[in-house]
Amino acid sequence: MDPLIGEIKMFAGNFAPKGWALCNGSLMSISQNSALFSILGTTYGGDGSSSFALPNLQGRTPVHVGQGPGSYYPLGAAVGTENVTILSQQMPSHIHAATATVAVNVSIDVNTTTPNQGLAAGNYIGYNANPEDGTPLPFYSDAPTANSQLKGVTATGTSAVTVAAAGGNSPLNIVQPVLAVNFIIATEGIYPSRP
Repeated sequence: MDPLIGEIKMFAGNFAPKGWALCNGSLMSISQNSALFSILGTTYGGDGSSSFALPNLQGRTPVHVGQGPGSYYPLGAAVGTENVTILSQQMPSHIHAATATVAVNVSIDVNTTTPNQGLAAGNYIGYNANPEDGTPLPFYSDAPTANSQLKGVTATGTSAVTVAAAGGNSPLNIVQPVLAVNFIIATEGIYPSRP
């Protein structure tokens, strides 16, 4: 049975049989292929005066024309890409681990003039209770020196938080598993009649 001119088929060979051409976007002469031009026009390219282009299915998946769920494809539309770079706005919400470095400086004021004398009761860094009367005892027991009798403690600190960079900004391949075969279009055959 002769094919319809403009009919597209898959063909496992590495050539286009007689009366067929590869769907690879080639430019065709209008004068030598007037019947096919009258069907395709310049939908797929060409200047329309001396040449027209065949559909190019290289690296593309055919889809039916018209309105689909959430998409509209006019005849001859070539849309989509094989690779995308995902932006942060497109990623699901997520958390990155952070490393915090904290530096704390402690300054200690000491009372070196009065032995066993701190600030107001309970204002020692640490103390034990006097077994005789329960009053606080400083945590030192030696005679006061510049490093032993404590009056108070002041702590100041700074922190820096570093969040490591994530991602390599490389395009992501989104091609579904494919098997490459040739698509061929009939250049000869029965001229399709409209209903």
